[in-house]
Amino acid sequence: MPNPHQDDLTGRRALITGANRGLGREIARAFVRAGASVMLCARGSAELGAAGEELSAVAQRGQVIRWQVADVTSPAQIEALVEAAIGELGGLDVLVSNAGVYGPFGAIEEVDWDEWAQAIEINLLGSVIPIRAVLPHFKAQRHGKIIQLSGGGATNPLPRISAYAASKAAIVRFAETVAVECREFGIDINAIAPGALNTRLLDDVLAAGPDRVGPDFYARAIRQKEQGGVPLAHGADLVVFLASVASNGITGKLISALWDDWRGWPDHLDDLAATDVYTLRRITGRDRGFGWGDK
Repeated sequence: MPNPHQDDLTGRRALITGANRGLGREIARAFVRAGASVMLCARGSAELGAAGEELSAVAQRGQVIRWQVADVTSPAQIEALVEAAIGELGGLDVLVSNAGVYGPFGAIEEVDWDEWAQAIEINLLGSVIPIRAVLPHFKAQRHGKIIQLSGGGATNPLPRISAYAASKAAIVRFAETVAVECREFGIDINAIAPGALNTRLLDDVLAAGPDRVGPDFYARAIRQKEQGGVPLAHGADLVVFLASVASNGITGKLISALWDDWRGWPDHLDDLAATDVYTLRRITGRDRGFGWGDK
């Protein structure tokens, strides 16, 4: 039987990065529909302002909608953003870390090094910095929810998109690690894979072309564009669930919005806490039935 609290964020206060478009904006819409107050963050002021005005128009009495331009790779700007969120919203319960880029396309020895390093900075450091900034507040109040956006790059090789793949794998392991550090404080930290989305990132792949991203990946991108991709609502619904009290105790997991039956997970908290399922791990020979590779 569905838990009525899974889609209820009434009274919750959330900071959402990368909230000016695509999945981030859809998550912000879902949060406001669920009753949350939100602080939106992005680098682009025009789109961010439009998102803020849109949500302000549909917010109910008691909900606070604010937005502030900030660069997630700047510790000073993020510290100021977190302070503003706490002050404007009256506190903070949830961080959704969504900002990210694909980075350069091509073989690692051929891509522009500065662009490659910048993608690592945005995707990895741009996730670590906001998490680092909210943790003192969450620890002091002994509760908090952190939802980190990941993707297929964390679990599968992505030839010719190496900065994205490396940074996404790194941030998932970081989230798993900090989840263990924060378990005693009642802070739940999870990463999610929202599925193949038709967003700006897909447009970047199509614009780059098959020579830079590889013919197989390009062909998949064309099919995805034609078929519509995974609806943004799937990922947004999972983020709402992870921000709600219904998900309390689910932490340190990488969750697929499309393939995992996450709505039923609250009935299996002990099992989830005692196992490494839904985490990054090494596959051994015995996992695949080979008898010659392991001692």
